[in-house]
Amino acid sequence: MIRSFIFSDGKLVGQDLELEALRLVRADKGLMTWVDLDHPTPEEIKAILEGVFQFHPLAIEDCVAPSSLPKVEDYEDYLFIVTHAVDFTRQEKFNTTELDLFLGRDFLVTFHTAPLRSVTSFIDRITKNVGPGPRGPDRIAHSLVDLIVDHYAPVLEELRAELEEIEEHALSRDSSDKQLVAELLHVRSDFTRLRTIVRPQRDVIDRLARGDSKLIRPKLLPYFRDLRDNLVRLEDSAAGYHERLLMAFDIYLNKASFEANEGIKFLTAITAITIPVMVIGTWYGMNFGQMPELTHGYPWAMGITAIATLLMFLYLKRKKWF
Repeated sequence: MIRSFIFSDGKLVGQDLELEALRLVRADKGLMTWVDLDHPTPEEIKAILEGVFQFHPLAIEDCVAPSSLPKVEDYEDYLFIVTHAVDFTRQEKFNTTELDLFLGRDFLVTFHTAPLRSVTSFIDRITKNVGPGPRGPDRIAHSLVDLIVDHYAPVLEELRAELEEIEEHALSRDSSDKQLVAELLHVRSDFTRLRTIVRPQRDVIDRLARGDSKLIRPKLLPYFRDLRDNLVRLEDSAAGYHERLLMAFDIYLNKASFEANEGIKFLTAITAITIPVMVIGTWYGMNFGQMPELTHGYPWAMGITAIATLLMFLYLKRKKWF
């Protein structure tokens, strides 16, 4: 699906134009154009990216092929930017959606293969005339990326809540080994994927915030720096939660080791208590030819066994083996 929005002095003056009308608008330097490609067909991709805007073939190839990492490339007349939106639910786990941007002096083209909340909410904002309209494509690009980053925070909070459940589960007595280990591995994978997205995205925004490209107006640089700082905070929080996850795994391993040692200690105590019985029973079970206490051997054996067993029990109790 192709959606287009035409702005003049920050006001929306047209939308959803035909291809020929888009070509005419592109020739008018007083107008700003934003074209959003939402899960487009190959024909729509060719018509917009090749026909109307005539982007570089390598940029089009990078746009169509999914990219695992955010990046930014300078093609002199425009910037090609790859960003990633994230979503997380307990049922579907961690999902990412790529948003590609072609940022020029008077145009912005966005490309994504799945619906994005950031794009949808921004379209609702401009079509309902909520607040001042954008006066440059760099403002639209910043707003879209800012909305994407804003949606990182709920994902991080959801992962934090799941981490706290794992920590509580690791300390509980009725924790299932297989279930807890599976949860630990899933959450660790989610934190790792989030960090691998946030870190390079921070580098992309940092490059834009330094003013290396003339396509970013100087008055927007503080906004991109603020966006970079938000990504830095998100990355630090994700790193801290990842460390807590590793600590929870260490606690679980120590707890399992402690419980195993307690079991071994109990079995050792039982074995120690039976030592007098085995020693005395073995001694009196031997076939002696002459042994004075054989006449009254059973009372002696039982008495000595009972006393020795009681003393052994009291000794182990004092050592807190029971």
